[in-house]
Amino acid sequence: MRVKNALMLVLTAFIWGTAFVAQSVGMDYLGPFTFNGVRSLIGGIALLPCILLLKRWSREEPEETHCKENRKDLILGGTVCGLLLFGASSLQQIGIQYTTAGKAGFITAFYIVIVPVLGIFLKKRIGWKVWAAVVIALVGLYFLCITESFTIGKGDALIFLCALVFSLHILVIDYFAPRADGVVMSCIQFFVCGIVSLPFMFLTETPTIEGILAGGVPLLYAGVLSCGVAYTLQIIGQKNVNPAVASLILSLESCFSVLAGWLILGENLSVRETAGCILMFAAIILAQLPDKKK
Repeated sequence: MRVKNALMLVLTAFIWGTAFVAQSVGMDYLGPFTFNGVRSLIGGIALLPCILLLKRWSREEPEETHCKENRKDLILGGTVCGLLLFGASSLQQIGIQYTTAGKAGFITAFYIVIVPVLGIFLKKRIGWKVWAAVVIALVGLYFLCITESFTIGKGDALIFLCALVFSLHILVIDYFAPRADGVVMSCIQFFVCGIVSLPFMFLTETPTIEGILAGGVPLLYAGVLSCGVAYTLQIIGQKNVNPAVASLILSLESCFSVLAGWLILGENLSVRETAGCILMFAAIILAQLPDKKK
């Protein structure tokens, strides 16, 4: 794997991890649906110039016989991904109000273990390492989210549901990605997510121009960098890279979220919660280790 590709993926993980801080700060000015709606629309707009640049770099034209099929898969994939992204990001944005950015980052990263488990229903073989990772991650999640009085925080539960929806989102992308342009499909999903957020934004919240302007920095960071730039870096960085290795690098997002919460927001984890984070990160690594070739 080229060093350049690895650095792109590390930068992607860094942007996604630190975006949890932007999301947490953004809640001081905006409601969850307003933040997600505006953020997603910004992300879709930010991807438009990226699409134009990528089309200029790629001189290959698709065959006419496949244009209609590709367009159908592109629209369907983008729409389904946008709806799932709306559900996951809404749960995450609401849940982050009741937990720390660091814990939210780690629990969200649990999707890396959930995805192969959901693969059972798609008749995909699950190895012993994945099952071991699931057990370790569940223990880590217990230490991280459940207090000694056996109570689960509201925010932790919502973030875990967000991880489940993100798992479905990843499986849908896995199905449509080979059939459509990944960056264009991502652009469609951001616009779908933003548009679907609008009615919830006006029905449940009172968005104001002043609030949007006050939360401009977190919105731009989460929209332009987390959505637009990071996704483009992931697409380019994963080219000719082993998916297991790429996923392992991207899972560093959870570590960056904890570090960012500690450095910027002054968040602290107890010894019990730190042990939970270590166990969950160990499970993430174990689940992504490639099998030895016979």
